[in-house]
Amino acid sequence: MATLRDIRRRISGVKSTQKITKAMKMVAAAKLRRAQEAIVQARPYARKMAEMLHHLSTKVDVSRYPLIAERGVQSVAIVVVTADRGMCGAFNANVIRAANHHINNNYKQLSAAGKVKLICVGKKGYEYFNKRKYEIALKHVGIFNSLAFADAKAIAREIIEGHSKNEFDRVEVVYNEFKNAVQQRVAIEQFLPVARPQGESASASMPVVRPSTGFDYIYEPSSDEIISALVPRHLNFQMWRVLLESNAAEQGARMLAMENASTNAKEIISALTLSYNKARQASITKELLEIVSGAEALQNG
Repeated sequence: MATLRDIRRRISGVKSTQKITKAMKMVAAAKLRRAQEAIVQARPYARKMAEMLHHLSTKVDVSRYPLIAERGVQSVAIVVVTADRGMCGAFNANVIRAANHHINNNYKQLSAAGKVKLICVGKKGYEYFNKRKYEIALKHVGIFNSLAFADAKAIAREIIEGHSKNEFDRVEVVYNEFKNAVQQRVAIEQFLPVARPQGESASASMPVVRPSTGFDYIYEPSSDEIISALVPRHLNFQMWRVLLESNAAEQGARMLAMENASTNAKEIISALTLSYNKARQASITKELLEIVSGAEALQNG
């Protein structure tokens, strides 16, 4: 049975842990507010750019644009976006599980032939897939500490170069999409070639844009020149949106995880305090019995 000193030490240790989790919750909440503002501001621009690109693609021969034209899929690159740190619940595990499931279900034969490459953004995803001997083409670790648009441009540039060199024919992104402060959703989107979606979109933040039949645009200088300039900008900003989505989702997941940890610590402290009081009461009762027994022995003697 634990002594009073052991129970006091455990209570002190849990209280220290609770202070840390509360502090981490406050930090995550502050970061979440800024990250949420950034993604809310980025979504309309990304959506409008996708709408314009989709409209343009209906006016030109897309086979002349390597970043838009579909080609036979002989190799695939999967961009897995995770966090650099843990302590954010199932945030990282959900993305990793979804990436594994997606590869095994859709690219099992290509994976067995070594034609599936991973581009890991975030330390947790890189550590997981590197230990399991997946072929990692590129990695970007530590960018979420001070996330900048230059990071998204660098990632998009490397992906475009690999696609242009025929290192991979299709690129897909697996990441956590931010829905609100306590909810995230794993999303899988095609990055290259630039998707020309039909029907309903899999992403709530980037709904499908259908070409309008009621009006048309007049483009200057020409549709071809605009689409050539727009596609790289579109890819840069879509990657930036993905990073912002993941960053906001990570802060929300961490805030929720730390809140749950603080609540659990409070419950443990209550249980330990009850055990401490019971043990203390038993110790006092034992001492009283010893005193009474000693007094009766002296009186009888």
